Amino acid sequence: METFESLVRSEFAPKNTFLNTASNGLLPARTVAALHEAALLRAEGRPLTSLYADVEAARAGYARLAGVPVERVAAGASVAAHTGVIAASLPAGAEVLTAEDDFTSVLNPFHVRGDLKVRSVPLERIAESVRPGTALVAVSAAQSADGRIADLPALREAARDHGARTYVDFSQAAGWLPLDADAYDYSAAVCFKWLLGPHGAAFLVVPEDFGGLTPVLAGWVAGERPWDSCYGPVAELARSARRFDLTHALFTYAGLRRSLELLEELGLDAVRAHDLALADRFRAGLASLGHEPVPAPGSAIVSVPGLGVRQPRLSEAGIEVSDRAGNLRASFHLYNTPADVDRLLDALSD
Repeated sequence: METFESLVRSEFAPKNTFLNTASNGLLPARTVAALHEAALLRAEGRPLTSLYADVEAARAGYARLAGVPVERVAAGASVAAHTGVIAASLPAGAEVLTAEDDFTSVLNPFHVRGDLKVRSVPLERIAESVRPGTALVAVSAAQSADGRIADLPALREAARDHGARTYVDFSQAAGWLPLDADAYDYSAAVCFKWLLGPHGAAFLVVPEDFGGLTPVLAGWVAGERPWDSCYGPVAELARSARRFDLTHALFTYAGLRRSLELLEELGLDAVRAHDLALADRFRAGLASLGHEPVPAPGSAIVSVPGLGVRQPRLSEAGIEVSDRAGNLRASFHLYNTPADVDRLLDALSD
């Protein structure tokens, strides 16, 4: 039986020090192979029918990761599109509570409605800011800019106390932070970050009764019998969350299926322990250099104020991190090692 380290080594061989999973994750070797095989079907004119099975396998894999029945998972292309469906369901004048400077895909569809009351508060105050009349609370589980983790249990309780629905974006958390999607009305995640998939796939989890959502983006794949729903209005929408599906990026899902299988083989607990140990090593090293990161305990993302300007030179040296609003953002995942952390610390000490 392969160990965690040997399995990771067999799947990843980065040519640099890649500490930028918060932007996009590396693709496992098995995923690259699946993408190549899928592309060959098109290149050689063979049927693509088998790729639809990959969509369903990826949907089932995400459902297991999220802890919900597969019937509650919709397959789409972006968090913004999923947020748009939720925004479209709200009545005019409804109040949406959000965190200040959260990622745009979680926020903008509510703003462009033009007839909703969107209220933003600091992340640390979002639970206490739920009030009577709040219709929906929308927040990222982990902030893209700096890795801060929302107090989701407190938020959930506050929303229940005031009759508000909850919408959580797990894009920067799915793959290292337990999801427990069943605890929230709606949740979404893109799959090209910690889930190690190609670009072009995102999942939406909805309640069993669909939570009042209307499938305003539904096309033929949202039909109960998709291949009988290609012409004219869809006669019968899918009886599951598949009614919220968007036309599938087939190559992407062919690869994503293998990425999710790898994460299951490794085990989320092991991945989480690995990622957080590296993040803590980086925080400790920063302290020894006299730098103080944005407080984000228990996060795999570490953001250091004032050091974002170092990003271009670090990239030239083969160390990939991000510059976010002047902060240097490093993010750690299963293919990273203590040596990667130490290399970044050595570069920052110069």
